[in-house]
Amino acid sequence: MNTLFDKIWDKHVVQVIKDGPTQLYIDRLYCHEVTSPQAFSGLRERGLKCFRPRQIFCMPDHNTPTHDQDKPIADPVSRRQVETLKNNAKEFGLSYYGMMDENNGIIHVVGLEKGLSLPGMTIVCGDSHTSTHGAVGAVAFGIGTSEVEMVMASQCILQQKPKSMRIRINGELGNGVTAKDVALYLMAKISTSGATGYFIEYAGSVVENLSMEGRLTLCNLSIEMGARGGFMAPDEKTFEYLKNKEFAPKGVDWDKALSYWRTLKSDDDAKFDKELIFDGADIEPRITYGTNPGMGISISGNIPTVEEIGEGGKASFLKALNYMGFKPGEKLLGKKVDYVFLGACTNGRIEDFRAFASVVRGKKKADNIVAWLVPGSWAVERQVRKEGIDKVLADAGFEIRQPGCSACLAMNDDKVPSGKYSVSTSNRNFEGRQGPGARTILASPLVAAAAAVTGVITDPRDLI
Repeated sequence: MNTLFDKIWDKHVVQVIKDGPTQLYIDRLYCHEVTSPQAFSGLRERGLKCFRPRQIFCMPDHNTPTHDQDKPIADPVSRRQVETLKNNAKEFGLSYYGMMDENNGIIHVVGLEKGLSLPGMTIVCGDSHTSTHGAVGAVAFGIGTSEVEMVMASQCILQQKPKSMRIRINGELGNGVTAKDVALYLMAKISTSGATGYFIEYAGSVVENLSMEGRLTLCNLSIEMGARGGFMAPDEKTFEYLKNKEFAPKGVDWDKALSYWRTLKSDDDAKFDKELIFDGADIEPRITYGTNPGMGISISGNIPTVEEIGEGGKASFLKALNYMGFKPGEKLLGKKVDYVFLGACTNGRIEDFRAFASVVRGKKKADNIVAWLVPGSWAVERQVRKEGIDKVLADAGFEIRQPGCSACLAMNDDKVPSGKYSVSTSNRNFEGRQGPGARTILASPLVAAAAAVTGVITDPRDLI
């Protein structure tokens, strides 16, 4: 009667502290430049080394520029953070993939590309979107800097066990509907706090039929529903995705791992603390209109009215619309936008570039659009060129930037100017998230591509 979460969690319990948290063993720790410096300093001050350095992988991504990476970083703060991670990794004997290294990229893209994230693992990083790695059937979640230090020192962490939630999405998705739309739909339905205190298991035919990269996108956005993390049971699609990856088991070890991985599923009679069921047919391409990811609508729909929101949420609703320059009840179709961003750990993979290219092929970038197309890793960039996607994009007036977190957050040069509208494939649309005063509309790669060639918010189904 165990859930998949129970099975993985219980296998990693070192001890349960009476009236306290659980000491949980961690299989993999990822480190980037923003949340690790204080952790390394803490080890240094206590005269400690990393307990299991081979389980830790480091790479800069948040502060890296997406152009001229072969030159010194111009911004002194970003340069110092990136250099500090490089020096710390060297001092503590950790694997490090720096800028211009062929293995570099966004840590939540590279870890999966290289087979560092595997079914049944516990995975942490000082970054909330660590939940991405749950797509291979791992328990993955973000942690704070003091917890990063804890894992470095002991390969364990103290955690309260979250409750379990299963979200089942049945049926099929319609034309032009992607995993990003599924996630935005779920956020709007259950709110950005609806899964607080839970770890989500995704199930149902829609989830089973998603590509691995689609599953990565869905798990990436679990945190935006308030969840501790999200994952799905590994299946044959998962195993095929992982086979022959650099750090995946090989030969006899692969057969042994596969035998175990096939046991990783919730029992038929497993009891969840909460279960929700949705129908894929109800999901259309979506966009956000407000300042949190749950403030979203179908692309052909209307922003809610004040009456529909109710008195309880009225103040925050109107504040968000005032920031965005929108009005209650209006449609967003046809609204002029200024920037389009394809990338981030949410939608910076090869499948996302294929989707974007499928819409812009044979068309031209709108004159009013500034487009940032940013691969999630150098491996994605190489695949884009191998498949000739770069030529399709160039013919349409687009150029590909170098890998990094880019315009997902205002920690590097790729900032959207104040007051400008950005259709973004990233994960958050908070005030100032893409730059002070920037107005972010979250969307799928298909919706972003449609806006890029028309200059306005456009239903991609009209162009596909």
